[in-house]
Amino acid sequence: MAEHRTMQRGALLDAARSLLSEGGTEALTFPALAERTGLARSSVYEYFRSRAAVVEELCAVDFPIWAAEVEMAMQSATSAEAQIEAYVRTQLALVGDRRHRAVVAISASELDQGAREKIRAAHGGLIAMTVQALEELGHRQPRLAAMLLQGVVDAAVRRIELGVAEPGSEVTEAAVAMALHGVRGERPGAAG
Repeated sequence: MAEHRTMQRGALLDAARSLLSEGGTEALTFPALAERTGLARSSVYEYFRSRAAVVEELCAVDFPIWAAEVEMAMQSATSAEAQIEAYVRTQLALVGDRRHRAVVAISASELDQGAREKIRAAHGGLIAMTVQALEELGHRQPRLAAMLLQGVVDAAVRRIELGVAEPGSEVTEAAVAMALHGVRGERPGAAG
C-alpha cells in the first residue's frame, strides 16, 4: 500500500512538471492532474491539499537535484572565474529540462507564504555557492554580487525561454561575458 501511494505521488509530481512546463502555473490544476494520472479528482486531494502543496513538494524534490548539478559543475572548475562561468553555463544549460521549467514556472506563480519561503531558502543555497568564488575574485560585497549574478542568470533564462530572438547559445555566451567581464563583455585590456 505504501509503495502504491509513493508511485501515485510520483506520478502526480511528474504530471505537475509536465503541466507547468507546457502551460505555466495556470495549467497546474487538480482536474488536469487527475486527467494526466487517471485518478479521480477527489483522489488528488488525498495526496495534496492544494496547488501550493504540489509546488512545495516539487521544490523539495527538484530544486536539490538542479542545485547539485550546478554545484558539481562548480566543484570541477579549477579557478574562481571558472566556477562563476560554470554556475552561469550550467543553469542556462538546464533551461530545457522539465524540472527547471517547472521550478521557473513555480517561482513566477502566486504561492502562499510557506511555499515562497521554501523557494527563497533553496535559491539562497544556490546563490551561496558563488559567494566564495566572488570573494576570491576580490568583490568587496560578495553576497550582493552573488545576488546580482543570479539576476543576470534569471534574465538569461527568461530570454532563452522566449525562444523568439537570438539562439540560446548566444544568450548563454552574453550572460557568461556579463558575469565575468561586466557590461563591456570583454576582459580588461582586450581589444574592442
